[in-house]
Amino acid sequence: MTKLLGIDLGTSSVKVLITDTNGNILGRGRAGYPMYTPQPDWVEQSTDDWWQAAVLAVRQATSQLKNTSSVAAISLSGQMHGTVLLDEANHALHPAVIWPDQRSTAQIKEIVDLFGEQRWIEITGSMAATGFQSATLRWFQQNRSETWKRTHRILLPKDYLRWRLCREFITDPSDAAGTGLLDGERRNWSKTVLTGLQVGFELLPSPKPSIEVAGHLIPEAARAMGLPGETPVVVGAADTAASLLGAGITTGGDLLLTISTGGQLVTPSSQFVVDRLGRLHTFCSALEPGDQLAGWYLMGATLSAGQSLRWLRENILNLSGADAYDQMLAWAEQAPIGADGLVFLPYLSGERVLPGEQQAQGAFAGLTIRHGRAELVRAVLEGVVFSLYEKYLVLMESGLQPGRILMAGGGSRSGLWMQIVADVFGLPVYKLAIEEQSAFGAAIIAGVGIGISDLGTAARDWVKFKLQIDPNLSTHNRYQELLMIYREIYQGLHQPAGLQ
Repeated sequence: MTKLLGIDLGTSSVKVLITDTNGNILGRGRAGYPMYTPQPDWVEQSTDDWWQAAVLAVRQATSQLKNTSSVAAISLSGQMHGTVLLDEANHALHPAVIWPDQRSTAQIKEIVDLFGEQRWIEITGSMAATGFQSATLRWFQQNRSETWKRTHRILLPKDYLRWRLCREFITDPSDAAGTGLLDGERRNWSKTVLTGLQVGFELLPSPKPSIEVAGHLIPEAARAMGLPGETPVVVGAADTAASLLGAGITTGGDLLLTISTGGQLVTPSSQFVVDRLGRLHTFCSALEPGDQLAGWYLMGATLSAGQSLRWLRENILNLSGADAYDQMLAWAEQAPIGADGLVFLPYLSGERVLPGEQQAQGAFAGLTIRHGRAELVRAVLEGVVFSLYEKYLVLMESGLQPGRILMAGGGSRSGLWMQIVADVFGLPVYKLAIEEQSAFGAAIIAGVGIGISDLGTAARDWVKFKLQIDPNLSTHNRYQELLMIYREIYQGLHQPAGLQ
């Protein structure tokens, strides 16, 4: 039986799935790693941690097989925006700077002044933002000039992992689109941006289609992971683009909502359409425009979604153990809708797009002596969904009219969180049967890369749903009232930059 292996390099862990050619799961693996914060607003990870976790997760997944000889292809997905700098010997010059990092705030202002806000959005599809490679590189140029002078290669996180697998320096349009260096419409590096930021083309990997074979597994990697040597390694895609495939979304009509470390709302587009106010990201998808499928997608994001719940668990409630989240969610079930007047703003890492949002801060508002752990947890769950709903309203301005929400990520493990999503949005929510959507999408890409199917057919045929939750109309109306209070609190704390 032919087997396909998808590797997803996430923010907190590597997730691995092994599937057959019909999308049935044959093996799973997961291994975590830390985020390092050596200074306030800095967020880094170790490339060695990534590699060791990937080896462990693959070994876990393959241990569930009788043998690994039929693993026919590997592909990858990964966290977007991060920056890996390699020297001439291909050694990491610095810990990887990843997407929640905010050290480049001053460089964002400089980039906007240099290119003009509208011109930047027209080229890249997004407002300039901290954590994106373009801003991080500018920071290194100005603050770590010796490191910058020694930089021989610049890679995204998953592309570093691919180099460890097959020694090829390649990226794809979906991941490159998140750097702020890509011409989104042309799906290639922007000469205008690279020239303006003084970044040489030779430092960047070549963008190749997601379904192209990048190379073959080198002996060192094959031995480490216990896989057949020379196994094809297919290019892969950014985690969000891979998640769309894993959710079976290749054309418009459905809305993918993911609550992981961050939160995203994603819908496909057949054209490169940008929000001129910069409230949304327009990125390339894993699909090539010529295949009559959506070559781009629009995304609204909030940085601290599941991260907010983790913060509450670790820093306030001081809970540990495998059942910590189950305990928290059970408490939240006891709190009323609206958390008895307690409102949470989930901006623990700022936000990305609107002017002033980078400095947005989290807050509990309306806290009184009657509030306890149940209300604290419920307020966090609701606040995260409120922040995503605000992005949804912007997507609606672009003509989006979804009939349902497909929910993925760790948040979909909670029936309560899913119900809050259904009630706030007023739409039915479908839980995908497979939680590891990005790894699943990578497995789809692996199969397509070796000719087993085409992307559209595989994505539609493989997807399965586990649960449907319908909205409660009266609760939806109540949440619409609470959203007005949420906006008033945000605007009161963050003037002059209010939510749209």
